[in-house]
Amino acid sequence: MVKKTKKHTRYREDLSELPDWLKKKKCPHRDKYLSGKRILPKNLTGKESIEELMENTFLAYNSARLREGCQLYVEKMLEPDVTIGMTLSGALTPAGLGCSCVVPLIKAGFVDWIVGTGANLYHDLHFAFNFPVHTGSFRLDDTDLRNNDIVRIYDVLLGYSDCLMATDDILRNILIQPEFQKEMGTAELHYLLGKYAAEWEDKNGLKDVSVLAAAYRAGVPCYTSSPGDSTIGMNVAGVELRGNKLRINPSIDVNETTSFVLAAKRSGGKSAVVLWGGGSPKNFMLQTEPQIQEVLRIKEFGQDYFFQVTDARPDTGGLSGATPSEAVSWGKVDPDRLPDAVVCYTDTTIAMPIFTHYALAKHKPRKLRRLFDQRPALMKALKKEYFTHNKVKMIDGSDPVLD
Repeated sequence: MVKKTKKHTRYREDLSELPDWLKKKKCPHRDKYLSGKRILPKNLTGKESIEELMENTFLAYNSARLREGCQLYVEKMLEPDVTIGMTLSGALTPAGLGCSCVVPLIKAGFVDWIVGTGANLYHDLHFAFNFPVHTGSFRLDDTDLRNNDIVRIYDVLLGYSDCLMATDDILRNILIQPEFQKEMGTAELHYLLGKYAAEWEDKNGLKDVSVLAAAYRAGVPCYTSSPGDSTIGMNVAGVELRGNKLRINPSIDVNETTSFVLAAKRSGGKSAVVLWGGGSPKNFMLQTEPQIQEVLRIKEFGQDYFFQVTDARPDTGGLSGATPSEAVSWGKVDPDRLPDAVVCYTDTTIAMPIFTHYALAKHKPRKLRRLFDQRPALMKALKKEYFTHNKVKMIDGSDPVLD
């Protein structure tokens, strides 16, 4: 029972033509539920831009979640007063997503701090050192690959001697340099590695191929939640056997990342997370709020904006598939901000290029926040609030020195 409008392109309900029983039915929230955009997309022509394609045809299911996540990022997360953390889980850099997506996001000021698996940051070095990584097939004989000095990451192929071991040789030579001979967190470790990666890019005549190099230039601190769980960590352990003095202190990372989130809130701004995959990087980024609330006993309410792309189910109980509503119970996400929390269940290799293109097309670059350079000041502010709020002293009984 509908009538066409004058333009014959829209329809409206004519309640006078509805059955009496339906007209009398009370539906107080009906208009609210049917307030979304009508699903009636135009025929595709092949001439649409990616952003037009997304806005007009990503209308349901996980395509709609990807559209909502991209729009959340562009319209709210990229506001000047929002501090954005990004996680990298899964083998993203060997698949080329570091070059194609993460580096442009860093350069545009669209990510302020990163937590990645150590593997992502290790494989990133192949690109800086100009060691080739190749597309291949997952239908290969892995025994024959081993016999031919090739390693496989699903359908990505790398030379064992002339890529992995060659990278290790350069990495070990870097790790024994004087500036590494001390205790540090992983942000400082990766910043120093990024300096060398940037030099290797320049020496090889390459431009913007390394995440670590781009992060070094932009002052974006890069952390890893499991320093020993990668070939970077393996090489750190290897040179320790030879007397190298480098020591990684994870507590530095926990406190520094917590200070970023607290500073964002205390400045009157907001904190946002973009989570590519799940795993330990996801938890390490989100635990900043429980660290503030549960451990440091400072009043806070959780992350303001949340977007995750994952292929993990929530019903298995794993953190990778845990929903933002579940995160509310831990204090990780502000319950009042759940409408600004989006989860898209798909493959990062599909979503990240679309996400990056949409953001760069829709939003101008932001001023670099350079959180790496701000770490001492933000840690001082964190300590001051912790000691003031809890009225505690140092464990040895002395008063804390905050100057």
